[in-house]
Amino acid sequence: MDNSTDQEGMEESTIQQDGSFTVLDLTSYQLHSLESVDFPLNLTELDLTANRLTALDSRIGLLSNLKKLSLRQNLIDDVGVEMISSWDAIPDLEELVFRDNKLTKIPDVSLFKKLLVFDVSFNEISSLNGLAKVSNTLKELYVSKNEVSAMEEIDHFHELLILELGSNRLRVMQNLQTLTKLKELWLGRNRIKVVNLCGLKCIEKISLQSNRLTSMKGFEECVALEELYLSHNGIAKMEGLSTLENLHVLDVSSNKLTSVNDIENLTQLEDLWLNDNQIASLEGLAEAVAGSREKLTTIYLENNPCAKNSPNYSDTLKQIFSNLQQIDADVFG
Repeated sequence: MDNSTDQEGMEESTIQQDGSFTVLDLTSYQLHSLESVDFPLNLTELDLTANRLTALDSRIGLLSNLKKLSLRQNLIDDVGVEMISSWDAIPDLEELVFRDNKLTKIPDVSLFKKLLVFDVSFNEISSLNGLAKVSNTLKELYVSKNEVSAMEEIDHFHELLILELGSNRLRVMQNLQTLTKLKELWLGRNRIKVVNLCGLKCIEKISLQSNRLTSMKGFEECVALEELYLSHNGIAKMEGLSTLENLHVLDVSSNKLTSVNDIENLTQLEDLWLNDNQIASLEGLAEAVAGSREKLTTIYLENNPCAKNSPNYSDTLKQIFSNLQQIDADVFG
């Protein structure tokens, strides 16, 4: 890649032009620097995923048409990213990805007033301090797999649709009340004990898997909810679900449930995950899931006493739910 022939070959194979869009894809070139790369000044997308870069290249900051920049899976640290705070020549940047690098804090991206997607997942960030400077135009924010301990500096994101804070050190759900357009909230693998959605009613997907919940209360007002993931907690009773009339997917596997409750009026359930609990019998299941008996296509009940002790376990479930296509890992529809 050091000689001109290799450079020409790289450009021919990685630059794509489609109308007003020009894309340079240098994914997995194992580049340690970008000195050998020529950047067309009309670039709109630059993908530098899976290289060995430790710092930014100042020439990127001169690409005035740039809308998408991905630096995923590199070795960039806080010092290596500093120059981005002075890149005022690319004001139209909409998507910025620093996923899987060496960052310990939120970089200063305050110049990008049209930013829609910001991804700093899989780093070593311990605080959300710095998000206050991120544009309130943001629609998707990803900060999963870091060391964040508090939900802060997010209250100005009035346009936010997706918030991903899974695999951190969060103990409390907070500061969500102003995110009135939020559709997806991903908080799995944290240390949260109590559900607090701060009055939000618009969310369609919520994940609180692998936390420390002992109660399902707190979702009652989320009437738009379509998917709810609560596996691997310490929940002993199904409750607070009867108002979730739009629910399609419910995952309460790997908890401490002994019976199925509070979903008999739900008519849209398609996937129901109840495996790895303490449900003793299939008796009463038809009534418990009465509203979705014809809608349900997938049910997981394995590793419950009712699955181990019922000789005609699968046949019984097929009789109850006429449109089943999958029981546990067995797909037959």
